[in-house]
Amino acid sequence: MLGDGRGARAMAEVVSVDRGRVDLALNEPEFAPAADPRLVVVQGIPKGDRGELAVQAMTEVGVDEIVPWAAARSVTQWRAERGHRARGRWVATAREAAKQSRRAWLPQVGGDPDVSTKLVAERLRGAAAAYVLHEAADQRLSAVPLPDSGDIVLVIGPEGGIDDRELAAFDPAVPVRLGAEVLRTSTAGVAAVAVLATRLGRW
Repeated sequence: MLGDGRGARAMAEVVSVDRGRVDLALNEPEFAPAADPRLVVVQGIPKGDRGELAVQAMTEVGVDEIVPWAAARSVTQWRAERGHRARGRWVATAREAAKQSRRAWLPQVGGDPDVSTKLVAERLRGAAAAYVLHEAADQRLSAVPLPDSGDIVLVIGPEGGIDDRELAAFDPAVPVRLGAEVLRTSTAGVAAVAVLATRLGRW
């Protein structure tokens, strides 16, 4: 199975293999349209390899874009060359997870190594629907209204959570929760994307 990460997929048969060369007989490609609405997760940068774990799992369950966010409580800071290397690992992780799950579309990973709270707030204001996972929220993600088209943007905080100033900056995004439990930053996103994918009829 071959794909270009932009919706085109085709089956092919290996005809011959030589050093540095593989010849294929390619069937007629099929094209899967891009998802609409799109699921966008703003992921607070976690420490260690938890970010890559989150990217891998969210890609497998259907996220369309992941934005690395430099939250106030992010222990790890992506600066200069370190940030570009870290973002590169997220891109590679998303690509490998998309191959494994046979996705027609590769998820985008934010162009900047880390996005500021101000830029996240701007993105939320321009979204078709904007939500922030927060342990003090009254509304459940499983019950909030969803748009028919456009970006559904969901913010996931880092290990230390989202502070009050960030929550205020993200207004009018709606604080939501998944349930009574508080999930790790590396699992909250995948659980939330699974809920939304089900509600949108993708699953």
